[in-house]
Amino acid sequence: MDKLLRRQKKFVSKYREIGRKIAFYRNLRGLSQEALAERIEVSVSHISKIEAPQANTSFSVDMLFLIAEGLDVDVAAFFNPIEISSPYIKK
Repeated sequence: MDKLLRRQKKFVSKYREIGRKIAFYRNLRGLSQEALAERIEVSVSHISKIEAPQANTSFSVDMLFLIAEGLDVDVAAFFNPIEISSPYIKK
């Protein structure tokens, strides 16, 4: 197994946790995957793969910034515990 593949496997659970948080904030905003994908100009299947509970998909920091912008949350929200009165949710 090459080094890159091993590295990606090492962080799968972290990517999945971020995907769950993306889905949480998307639902909090009342957006469908389609609406978010349209807002940030990516495919619905890409959003779906990122949010999938058993996903093995890695994604770039650029994508994370795009998603945060599309959800109007600070990117830090994806790395911290979810709080309903979160300081990361922009008003």
